[in-house]
Amino acid sequence: MTRLLRYTLLLVILAAVLFGVLLFSLTWRPDARETLPVSCGTTAPTLVPGQALKVMTWNVQFLAGKRYVFWNDLAEGDDEAPTAEDMAFSLDEVARVIRDEQPDVVLLQELDDGAKASDYQNQLKLLQERVADLYPCSTSAFDWKADFVPEPHIYGSVGRQLATLSRYRIEHAERLQLPVAPSNFISRQFQPKDALLAVKLPLSDGGQLTVFNTHLQRASHADGNVQAQVAAVAKILDKYESQGLPWLIGGDFNLLPLGQYRRLPVERRTPYSADSELHLLWDKYPMIPTNNEAGGIDRAKWLTHYPNDPGLNGPDRTVDYLFYSPKLKRVQAQVRQDDTLRISDHMPVIARFLLPAAP
Repeated sequence: MTRLLRYTLLLVILAAVLFGVLLFSLTWRPDARETLPVSCGTTAPTLVPGQALKVMTWNVQFLAGKRYVFWNDLAEGDDEAPTAEDMAFSLDEVARVIRDEQPDVVLLQELDDGAKASDYQNQLKLLQERVADLYPCSTSAFDWKADFVPEPHIYGSVGRQLATLSRYRIEHAERLQLPVAPSNFISRQFQPKDALLAVKLPLSDGGQLTVFNTHLQRASHADGNVQAQVAAVAKILDKYESQGLPWLIGGDFNLLPLGQYRRLPVERRTPYSADSELHLLWDKYPMIPTNNEAGGIDRAKWLTHYPNDPGLNGPDRTVDYLFYSPKLKRVQAQVRQDDTLRISDHMPVIARFLLPAAP
């Protein structure tokens, strides 16, 4: 009996070790701060103090389009993957809008690379092939990656990226990890790991502009992590501001502006809070759209999110923003809605700024 117990215990330990090796081989554990490779052509120009800079931020929803209600959109959603034809259409449409607007810097969220749901496409590479003449510089960072996720609707690989394209030279890029939602050790290995993608654009006078790209957690319940993520972003921005360094940040923040919570029907208020965690940023820094724009008489023009919900026939909330250092001057801003409603469940936010003049 003692020998049987010993063998049983040995088998249990061996099984646990094998499970741990398998778990670690299938999942991804990024460092808190990682330097990223940058692709940049030798002809890329350098920013000049005082010049205008046009920026676009857009969550392109892994090029899925608007013909689906995915399993993670609504409880009754059962779609798991778009067709190749729909992704090809969305890819061409995203490229069309970018070429039409020709922003100097493009901040993209939810581009897939190696994900089963998007047929293992490298969507950034496919997009770059269509806009290479406009953007000699680029970099990207994963915010969700695993060779296998044991979720029945996924049951395969995930690979989701933030990507930044620039007409101007990128000197340095890094990935900054944001707080991850609390869960047990095993579940945490398969979760998204939201981050900031930070790129430094040198200025001709020796200074630099830092541009951040992000996609914050879409919380399904109150766990405090959304506030922790916004607080982490605010801490980083505060550091740059205190050092007198110009910056801007864009992305899908998955949070509402002031007052919009009460305008949503009760059934669509989950998982948002009546007191938006985003106030940790707008209390200190200029925001596009402003709370006045997002809540004013023309508020419909500033809606950025059209959920995959058959009960809706257009965008109903604002969750995508640009924040910027007070050292930058806003010149013009808009949400491009008219011809983007069928491309993604988000609309692009576009703004033109003036960089600080040389001292």
